[in-house]
Amino acid sequence: MLQLSPRWPWRRLAAAVGLAVATAGALATPTVPVLHGGADSTGLPTLGDSARADLSPVMERKLGEEIMNDIRRDPDYLDDDPTIEFLNNFGENLVSFAPGARGEMNADFFFFAVRDPMINAFALPGGFIGVHSQLLLSAQNESELASVLSHEIGHVQQRHIARMIGQQKQDALLPLAALLLAALVGKAGGGADAAMGVMMGGQGLAIQRQLNFSRDAEREADRVGFQTMRAAGYDTSGMVNFFKRLQSTTRVYGEAPAWLSSHPLTGERIADIQARIRENPKPIHIRPDSIEFHLVRARVRVLQDESQKGRDEAKATFDSELAQPNTQQQTAAMYGMSYLSLKQGDLKAAQSWLDKAKASMKPRPGVFSSERSGTDGSAMFAELGTEIKLAPGQPREIVHQAVQDADAAYQKFPLSRMLARQYADALIADGQLEKAAQFLRDQVQQYREEPKLYDRLAKTYAAQGKIALQHMALAQSYTLTGALPAAFDQLNLARKAKDVSFYDQAEIDARERELTEREKDEKKEKKDNDR
Repeated sequence: MLQLSPRWPWRRLAAAVGLAVATAGALATPTVPVLHGGADSTGLPTLGDSARADLSPVMERKLGEEIMNDIRRDPDYLDDDPTIEFLNNFGENLVSFAPGARGEMNADFFFFAVRDPMINAFALPGGFIGVHSQLLLSAQNESELASVLSHEIGHVQQRHIARMIGQQKQDALLPLAALLLAALVGKAGGGADAAMGVMMGGQGLAIQRQLNFSRDAEREADRVGFQTMRAAGYDTSGMVNFFKRLQSTTRVYGEAPAWLSSHPLTGERIADIQARIRENPKPIHIRPDSIEFHLVRARVRVLQDESQKGRDEAKATFDSELAQPNTQQQTAAMYGMSYLSLKQGDLKAAQSWLDKAKASMKPRPGVFSSERSGTDGSAMFAELGTEIKLAPGQPREIVHQAVQDADAAYQKFPLSRMLARQYADALIADGQLEKAAQFLRDQVQQYREEPKLYDRLAKTYAAQGKIALQHMALAQSYTLTGALPAAFDQLNLARKAKDVSFYDQAEIDARERELTEREKDEKKEKKDNDR
């Protein structure tokens, strides 16, 4: 279910595709259940052909990408590589236990975070799932986070948005039919009050049908989420624990958390989940919390509010956690203090706290192995270590050491996108421009849909004085983020550059033709949708 903060500009896109209706100053997506068709291996209903006719998987993905392009330009989008990488590793693991979640297109999911003090999460068309920063801070363990993300995966897996659009088309006829009937009642001498009653009744029926669909969809997403998190080895009681804590927040503060507003929680839903827990015993081996979960929460706590007040509150939280007996919390607090010190420009303190955090991960007598289960967080420790060495004000020898550290980390974790991009950053900072350019050219051949790589390539070319190539790289970055006018402008600048070659001109011509066709197709689609 989608709930967008009123200050975010994405509402325009969401409303344009019929994914949201105004409720209490925010936007909430009414979703509908899947009540017909066959059944999949989970025993849940599968979607019939009518859903595909209402919104094809291709169009659903495209709509999601358009909304994501808008979200990425918002200042509240947490464009933080370690946070994004953790969420996607965590989410992709859940998706692997959700049969058919990728749909007939075998589409990739993308998980991301936005800075917001409301506890919420939402699913967009096409497998894009957002998490509010406050939800990450409120989840006490990975099982609670898994319960929320599995629920959102359930919405995507059951294609609730496609069904919702189809149902809205049907419901749109109800007020129209009521209006016609009201006119007949008035003609027959029923009076204005009777006619108004018939008309309002038709509108009320449409609204009630949407509410019923929303409730059914939430229950269905609960069931899918429960099965997914259980199959993935998480403690299913985490779903009930999280729901109950949100309910207690409502009782204490008198205002429902955003997640409950956009995902209406009833006693029936909690009872249904509790019944499933009784009927389905916990996995023999429950997945323990990883240290990365606690490290990311510490990082997000620093990013949540970057004002002085926010930083003071973050420090107070870390001080409190340092006194806790849980070693993972202690380590995460040290990591958080390191990241906070970096943000405040105290590089010496940042390095000192990071060294303490890494040292705390070494096994010590008397520490239960259950607290040490899972990964050791070395990728995130390495990333922060290099981030500190690349901070402004570091001497040249430290920056050179950052290159070696980043190279070693990338060699150890070759699939890590954050470490790959950071290695490129280190090469650029150290002035190894040709090596950086070659590395980035190899990267864009493997990861063609990653605009951040093209941004770094453009930065490298600019430092080398290769102006035509700089603008061509920027054009590709803008193309990937849907900013076609800006992409055309960059290609025009590349064409006028003094160092543009014959081969560059040929490539610019080809790209302009592609963009012109794409722009033409998008205008045609918009015109068709407006009819």
